[in-house]
Amino acid sequence: MNGTADFFEKSFDLKGGYGYMHSVSEPAVNLVPRASLLPSMTDATLALAAPVVVYWLQSGFFHIIDTFELAEKYRIHPAEEIARRNRATRLQVLREVIFQHIMQTVVGLVFMKFEAEPMTGFEQNEMWHWRQQAPGFVPDVAIYYAYMYGVSCIKLFFGFLFIDTWQYFWHRIMHMFPFMYKYFHSIHHELYVPYAFGALFNNPVEGFILDTLGTALAMVLCGLTHREEAILFTFATMKTIDDHCGYALPFDPFQIVFPNNAVYHDIHHQQFGLKTNFAQPFFTFWDNVLGTNFKGFEEYQKKQRRVTIDKYKEFLAKRETERAEKIKNFSKKEK
Repeated sequence: MNGTADFFEKSFDLKGGYGYMHSVSEPAVNLVPRASLLPSMTDATLALAAPVVVYWLQSGFFHIIDTFELAEKYRIHPAEEIARRNRATRLQVLREVIFQHIMQTVVGLVFMKFEAEPMTGFEQNEMWHWRQQAPGFVPDVAIYYAYMYGVSCIKLFFGFLFIDTWQYFWHRIMHMFPFMYKYFHSIHHELYVPYAFGALFNNPVEGFILDTLGTALAMVLCGLTHREEAILFTFATMKTIDDHCGYALPFDPFQIVFPNNAVYHDIHHQQFGLKTNFAQPFFTFWDNVLGTNFKGFEEYQKKQRRVTIDKYKEFLAKRETERAEKIKNFSKKEK
């Protein structure tokens, strides 16, 4: 037994032994290569492969729902609107998404070339130092789990915040400047009725800046390990797919936990909401702070933490009725 497994064996047993934290002298540092989480691939490869595999599995799930009409009650827009309103075919979308995955994989492979081999064998030493600095009332088990998992959670949280901030401002810039919208971002808005595997349907330049470069910077700035990268990249991918899935399923954990959900983002894909709801993929913080969240939905969102499918459909129906009434009145005046 070696690597990470050996470290666990030495640092923790079923009796809760953390004797090394109270050693008179600090534990020795014996660096050895860290064993991979999966025997068939390195953790770095896993971080690259997992988001791509999850993208097509999750998209496939929603495609099955679409094809067999398994959740029409929770569909945001009627199925016929996909063909009527969208300007890009499914084949075009498929082609661009595959290219996006190739591009992000190539960039990831370049990063891998310059990364040092992950090592283990220093953890007991670092936890020993934590124990010396921590107040005596803090139990050893708290130090152990804070070191082993707490630090990763904090790093991932800041990774989420960085990605949200990076994508919000670049996304907004793409809408502010006509040149950038026309040549880069407009392709994504060819899907007025979003669907799952169209989540990464972007111009390659936009895809590189917003997604590939943004997540790469989050990885570097937050000092993520390969396993933390796999979690961040995969979670962000799953959330982005869910935002574009076209459904507001009642059991969907992403739409329960996050106010920035499929309905929230659908508003941004409509003509009336094109200059609002820029936030993606996790929180609505920047929209709320900078006042770019869609106005006029308050009466439907009142007493709710998030936009819901029934209220959104009610809102869309009211807008359609008002639009038809305006056209009718205009026709009367022309006569």
